[in-house]
Amino acid sequence: MRHLSYLAVLAGCLLGTAPLELFLGTRVYARPRRLLLTLLPVVSIFVAWDVYAIAAGHWSFDPRSITGVRLPGRLPLDELLFFLVVPVCAVLTLEAVRAVRGWPAGDESDDLDAGDRGAAGYVGAAGAAGAAGAAGAVGAAGAVGGGDQAVEVRDAAGGPGDAGG
Repeated sequence: MRHLSYLAVLAGCLLGTAPLELFLGTRVYARPRRLLLTLLPVVSIFVAWDVYAIAAGHWSFDPRSITGVRLPGRLPLDELLFFLVVPVCAVLTLEAVRAVRGWPAGDESDDLDAGDRGAAGYVGAAGAAGAAGAAGAVGAAGAVGGGDQAVEVRDAAGGPGDAGG
């Protein structure tokens, strides 16, 4: 059973972050293109690095702790899964913090343009739901999604809010 220990840790990571997607509506899995663009450079670089290190004899894996399935370059399947699971969990955590704190990342308008409006609590156009009220800052620009509607947040003067604060 020890040969599944690496996979058990990865499963624990996924199970620990799954509620973030379900209860906080992080929508990480609902935007597969965005997730793929995030994972592609990470996985590519670290797989190449590991394959090189394995070939050079600088890196090895305890055969008792991995499944034994090897990919080209003698890379264990478990290691490839690590390079996929850990970044996904990190993105889920980041998106959960953003959802709770109302932090914009600057890419929200891309989500609105792609038709990603409508998730509970989703915010678009470089703003955050409740950011103006919760933080006491007037002028947090953005659109709060709810179904097919969007509400623009305006500053005290009635104009569009300033995303820069």
